Amino acid sequence: MNNLEETYDAIVVGAGHAGCEAALAMARMGIETIIFTVSMDSVAMMPCNPNIGGSSKGHLVREIDALGGEMGKNIDKTYIQSKMLNRSKGPAVHSLRAQADKVEYTKQMRMTMQNTDHLTLRQAEVAELLLESQTMHYNDNDTKLTADKIESIDTTNNKIESIDTANNKIKDNSLNIENNNYSITNEESSVFNNKKIVRGVRTKSGATYYAKAVILCTGVYLNARCIYGDVVNHTGPNGLSAATFLSGSLVDNGIPVRRFKTGTPARIDKRSIDFSKMEEQFGDEEITPFSFTNKACDIAREQISCWLTYTNETTHDIIRANIDRSPLFSGAIEGTGPRYCPSIEDKVMKFADKNRHQVFIEPEGEFTNEMYIGGMSSSLPEDVQYAMYRSVLGLENAKIVRNAYAIEYDCISALMLKHTLEFKDVEGLYSAGQMNGSSGYEEAGAQGLMAGINAARKLQGKEEVVLDRSQGYIGVLIDDLVTKETKEPYRMMTSRAEYRLLLRQDNADLRLTDIGHDIGLIPDDRYERFCGKRELINSEVKRLSETMVGGNKRIQDFLESKSSTPLKTAVSLADLIRRPELDYESVAIIDTERNEVIESDLYRNNISKEVIDQINIEIKYDGYIKRQTSQVEHFKKLEGRRIPDNIDYDDVKNLRKEARQKLNDIRPENIGQASRISGVSPADISVLLIYLNN
Repeated sequence: MNNLEETYDAIVVGAGHAGCEAALAMARMGIETIIFTVSMDSVAMMPCNPNIGGSSKGHLVREIDALGGEMGKNIDKTYIQSKMLNRSKGPAVHSLRAQADKVEYTKQMRMTMQNTDHLTLRQAEVAELLLESQTMHYNDNDTKLTADKIESIDTTNNKIESIDTANNKIKDNSLNIENNNYSITNEESSVFNNKKIVRGVRTKSGATYYAKAVILCTGVYLNARCIYGDVVNHTGPNGLSAATFLSGSLVDNGIPVRRFKTGTPARIDKRSIDFSKMEEQFGDEEITPFSFTNKACDIAREQISCWLTYTNETTHDIIRANIDRSPLFSGAIEGTGPRYCPSIEDKVMKFADKNRHQVFIEPEGEFTNEMYIGGMSSSLPEDVQYAMYRSVLGLENAKIVRNAYAIEYDCISALMLKHTLEFKDVEGLYSAGQMNGSSGYEEAGAQGLMAGINAARKLQGKEEVVLDRSQGYIGVLIDDLVTKETKEPYRMMTSRAEYRLLLRQDNADLRLTDIGHDIGLIPDDRYERFCGKRELINSEVKRLSETMVGGNKRIQDFLESKSSTPLKTAVSLADLIRRPELDYESVAIIDTERNEVIESDLYRNNISKEVIDQINIEIKYDGYIKRQTSQVEHFKKLEGRRIPDNIDYDDVKNLRKEARQKLNDIRPENIGQASRISGVSPADISVLLIYLNN
């Protein structure tokens, strides 16, 4: 039987939020790409809450946009309510969140992808990875090997450094170089260079697709099963087909999988809800776009309200009385669930002292009556779900459109990946999104974008791009995944970022647009606009810091009118702006140079609320920013101290056993990463530094 064969530069498996960003990035960088999905209806689908952003997640979306990704643009097209969270706190934790029209979001993303050059969408289930082993044998009758055959071996010291043959490496063998040939002195037959290389994929139908790069973005579809009560459906989310073959291929190729789970609440008919008993939640009057390419006036639209209600003791009693029927507690669910997004039965059992929990009633779209019951995800049986939801104020007559359910799926440990999201032991194979043990659309999109960028750069023969923890939340996310053992679905939080005052959502473009332009995802016209914005911010901060004002009557009268302390000596305008009651706009009346600045082309072409906000933040938080910048300099020194790929940690004396095991398993790339591994102490790092110095 003849089967279809096609060749592309790159393949993406899965068209969720990770897959879409990966495929778009590669195609826009000129890489001929094909993306596979089990269903065209699953492209950028939102099987859980149809919203983008939120605490820390909004940071990720703005960073995706600053690098040239699509998620921010797509939510700006399709939001139905937008709100900046945490406004009462400092700018480091301000986070943008938008409720999306679920159907419109996937429709717009699919349309974008279908109209992108170098990108092919294909509905098919990928069943098999095609990997080629690079294993080579030698013995005393075969000691001459040409350089191109063993070019991956590190020959810096004319030795093949290694741990043992069990790890496909050779111990203590001399490597002699003569006439471009490598002669290995050895008495016994052995194996080296057992690294595999990706060649493509094969679909369930038998079609073969060849490529030099493959990115796995399988989401929650691998061996998925949806569960509520005693009902088990072997499907992906929303009843779509699960991917049932690829897990076996991964395991056969030496890539172990594990089981995670997540869940979603019921959807309830809007007509059966009594909103008069709930608190109405409005969007912001002044919209902040996710994408730096948009202005608020360009995307403004009438917003749809969300609603807030609460569970009560009756709700909790119903759950407790039926907890033995929950597959979460009966053992029917094997996968590990997310700590920071627990089911309602989890919350009731773990927080028994709480007499109520928030429940957010949120629309799934503009043209549907389905309402998402945020805060009440569950896997309880259908009859218990009805009793539970109807005990909530305003939901007494609720009619369920879709039952709540838990979903189990296969994923991998991201410890197998480099910071580029390429597998350490399979060249050309990348992984992104929930496949790596993370949760959330935004975390997936960020990983997909970086995997796509790095796969494209590798195919182009260019240096890959790795963001560190001081450059963005994306850097924190990926570093946590590939360095720290994640035993539950990973969720991004502002508290995970050490330098969050520098990594604000409002300055994502200032941090990352240069990188986006360098890799070819930010077009020249957008970059020119960005450069003008940055120049104006820098020039105004500098000017205000250097412009001095004295305590004359005009200044004192102004300060008195603002209930601000009078001056006793001359200060800069920046010093005045640092006062809580003053800002860039309010000091304009005493800024004698302001009129001249306003007349400049730089000001007229670039002034905006975003620019004014940046000027205020840069000045008001100057001391804190300088302190974190100093911390980053120390961090950079540790990150810059590279660890040789071929280091044998068994040779490092005085390392504790746990540290030696963790370092051997994870193989950190630098001292900074090594210091963040759980089980590696500061004392272990000191021992390692001494070893490297010697």
